[in-house]
Amino acid sequence: MNYRRREFLKKAAALAAPFALPKALYGAQAKAAGGERPNVLLILTDQQNASMLSCAGNPWLKTPNMDSLAATGARFACAFPGNPVCVPSRWTMMSGVMPSRIGMDANRDEVTLPPEVMEHTLGRIFGAAGYETVYGGKVHLPGAFSDPSIYGFQIITHQVRNELAQICADWLRQKHERPFLMVASFMNPHDICAVLPANPTAGVDRMPWLAEMIRPPEGVSEEEFYRTLCPPLPENFAPTEDAPPALLLAGDEEEPDKPRRRVPKKDAAAQATDEQWRLRRWAYARLTEWVDANIGQVLTALRESGLAEKTLVAFASDHGEMDGAHHLTTKGKPYEEAIRVPFIVSWPGVTAAGRVDSTHLVSSGLDLIPTLCDFAGVSIPAGLKGRSVKPLATGGQVADWRTSLAIEIHGARGLRTERYMYAAYGEGEAPDLGEPREFLTDLKNDPQEMRNVARDPAYREALDTMRAGLVAWYKENGETLEPQYRINGEEAKDTSRRE
Repeated sequence: MNYRRREFLKKAAALAAPFALPKALYGAQAKAAGGERPNVLLILTDQQNASMLSCAGNPWLKTPNMDSLAATGARFACAFPGNPVCVPSRWTMMSGVMPSRIGMDANRDEVTLPPEVMEHTLGRIFGAAGYETVYGGKVHLPGAFSDPSIYGFQIITHQVRNELAQICADWLRQKHERPFLMVASFMNPHDICAVLPANPTAGVDRMPWLAEMIRPPEGVSEEEFYRTLCPPLPENFAPTEDAPPALLLAGDEEEPDKPRRRVPKKDAAAQATDEQWRLRRWAYARLTEWVDANIGQVLTALRESGLAEKTLVAFASDHGEMDGAHHLTTKGKPYEEAIRVPFIVSWPGVTAAGRVDSTHLVSSGLDLIPTLCDFAGVSIPAGLKGRSVKPLATGGQVADWRTSLAIEIHGARGLRTERYMYAAYGEGEAPDLGEPREFLTDLKNDPQEMRNVARDPAYREALDTMRAGLVAWYKENGETLEPQYRINGEEAKDTSRRE
């Protein structure tokens, strides 16, 4: 990456010293209702959208280990990250604040880390409460692409695939003198990024294991494979009508400062055959099954070591994957495939077994720290705007749960409600590509998001409500909405009607 990494990491390491917290700060209340503090195991996958679970009704893959967590816990079907890209999303999970707080909406690590935020990162909160805090796998955090110590964790391995599962399992089987918080952060199914629609085998040379993920089963003819085994094209394979040109801008997520470019109409993805698109979807399912098997190793060790009944397990992914929807791949878009992620909390005997919550809007980023603290009896840091899902996960109800949730996107700010998804793109994102700048889909009448209705006069009232709602959300949650995302009726009068 094009960063002054050595210089920056030295500065980041120097930041760690002021953030040491007295153990009494959070330790006084660090007990669960039964008097014994639970261990906490946070399992993260990368680029797994909410549909990629067999317990969510997906017939094209089997995820028995993720399903086992849902069977003993609560699965939140409307969970969304702070930003559907790796680093900003992980920042929100580990800090409890939105990525825009540090000026981040793409993958980068050279940012200013506010001391007042770093004082209550996830690892530091639990470390101050007397927990042993360890981290294994992919880090990818601002200021800590490989070393999570400034977030309060000791790294136990940088391995991200099979080796991570074994190392975490071995660690769990050790004797532990005090409760622990372990993060097991897996790479997959992120490897799908190397499987290009028009050339699915392109990444095999540098990632040899992809050959197995792409290969159809032995003894099955090509005709039978595509007829019975390979996932079909998604229902919303066609592009969205009247999508904002800025939504189609592409860029290098590893070098976000490079100018972004509009995706050509005849790019490689558009030229892919239906069978190639379907083969990519097959590979995505196999990569998800692979990481599920890795998770199974960790959960087996948890059970065999006698810790399962004493451990809260939280499972989430940092963002989703378009998986062919609207002829798009990867992430960073305001579509459900990119912004909706799996989120499960499971503590046998405590969480409501098998509960599926499809109504409450949950932030897998903002709500993570409050949730883990609430289950562990650790004081939730003042100032965090997230909510604990413990009352919902244990079978209760919350009368005043949020009705909208902001989601930040590269070059845009979005708002999700029960019915609508709205996003406003910045004025500088596509100045030569014309309108619209806004994205509005009606998830009740158009769940596949085939029409952008931001310029449909019939939706003018809804558009005004979502514009105002976005501004209100940032104000109510103590965040700053940049001026380019504040669009009022006068400024947008020409964009709310079709020409």
